[in-house]
Amino acid sequence: MTEQVYVERDGAIATVVLNQPERRNAMNLAMNQGLKRIMDECDADPDLRCVVIRGAGGKAFSAGADISEFEQTRSSKEKAKAFAEITHPAMDAVRDCRHPTIALIEGMCVGGGFGVAALCDFRVCGESSRFGVPVKRLGLVESPDELDMIVRKFGVNAALEILVLGELIGAADALRLGLVTRVAPDDQVAATAYDMAAKIAEGAPLSARWHKKFIYRKLDPTPLTQAEREEGYDCFDTEDFRIGYKAFLAKEKATFVGR
Repeated sequence: MTEQVYVERDGAIATVVLNQPERRNAMNLAMNQGLKRIMDECDADPDLRCVVIRGAGGKAFSAGADISEFEQTRSSKEKAKAFAEITHPAMDAVRDCRHPTIALIEGMCVGGGFGVAALCDFRVCGESSRFGVPVKRLGLVESPDELDMIVRKFGVNAALEILVLGELIGAADALRLGLVTRVAPDDQVAATAYDMAAKIAEGAPLSARWHKKFIYRKLDPTPLTQAEREEGYDCFDTEDFRIGYKAFLAKEKATFVGR
């Protein structure tokens, strides 16, 4: 594969690969464009049940933005705003994917790479993984749009430690701050992540999608509409619900169809 972002399928599980291992999967303009395209494709695929995002090479999820592009893409306010018109939709595509997402993190996960991982629903890392957004070294800030999900998901204290203190932190501190879901031995990160993906995929896919939608909606303080409240009961009219409760009564394993 020569594509800087590509996708592999294994049944109902898709793996999206950030593929620039010689640069520790640093995120350049083309990678952001590829990430948006592929995540949009995954979101539109009704047969998927989980999406795993990982970096190629086993040494880094992503080392962040490709600084070699900065002169061209981010050397002024206007250039940075134009660059954000490409990168922000890529991040939105990760966040808004209706299927559960898992960041499989081997090695470094910093800067824009941490931004991608943070927008996934679950993050599995190795014991030697390191995290951070050390933009203070570049005199940069994360924009309010970029900060939105980090602050809402991990809290003010974690955001301050990541950005203002600005140090790279290890897996134990990442777990303490709630930045990762699970820490595994370095040689078991992939197995742990795909075990999680398999457990997600064997459940009712509509249930997972609805729960993801409802949970993130609760981060918004705007009162629920009546239509949103009604949607909480739509599952009772699905084929999966009938399959699920009948299998439970029969003490059988349910095989869900996503309808």
